[in-house]
Amino acid sequence: MTLKSKMNFSLCLVALLAFNCSDDTVDTGDVPDTGGAPDTGGTDDTGGTGDTGSAMTFFLTSVGPGDGANLGGLDGADAHCTSLAEAAGTTGQEWRAYLSTTGAEGVNAMDRIGTGPWINADGVTIATDVDDLLSDDNNINQDTAISESGEIINGIGDSPNRHDILTGTELDGTAADDTCSNWTSNDLGTTLVGHHDRDGGGANPESWSSAHGTAGCSQADLISTAGDGLFYCFATN
Repeated sequence: MTLKSKMNFSLCLVALLAFNCSDDTVDTGDVPDTGGAPDTGGTDDTGGTGDTGSAMTFFLTSVGPGDGANLGGLDGADAHCTSLAEAAGTTGQEWRAYLSTTGAEGVNAMDRIGTGPWINADGVTIATDVDDLLSDDNNINQDTAISESGEIINGIGDSPNRHDILTGTELDGTAADDTCSNWTSNDLGTTLVGHHDRDGGGANPESWSSAHGTAGCSQADLISTAGDGLFYCFATN
């Protein structure tokens, strides 16, 4: 091979190598990741369904103990509230039934439920404080006085009607004269009930707490006037 041929060969080899290098598959960032769709929290949905994430602090019991107005006294009623709430997934709350008692150690329902605000299982505020709760501006009705699991409780027009809610409490939040022996009787006596659907009969048919008296204290007596031994539960904390 002549010197000229060797030079031509070398030049061709250099050119070929240069071409291959420039055509290599070096990743120069053709599709740079500039954070076009930044991850700001992925599944942190702060309002998609209207649920603010607030803990439930109010509900209407889905079931009663089943022994008429014998709730085991206030302690038994409070324990029933706690049991239902925890079964529905709400823990760490101190629950009190909205019930009054009479006698030397009697207590008014309004004085045992804390200071509010109270929020149902759907995240809806039913009252901001005790004054609001006892006023005409409270937000208690069939759509908001729901159970611990968010279920609507039967009222007027439903079968069976279960709108008579045990309270033993007057309109102003104080104890009524009769409370089925302070929630220990399933036989003799009577008590006041409210209408969670704000409808029906009685002296105050639109009252959620003090609509009328019951026919008695047994389960059958409560059912006979459209009740089922249900009551309201409020968290004090």
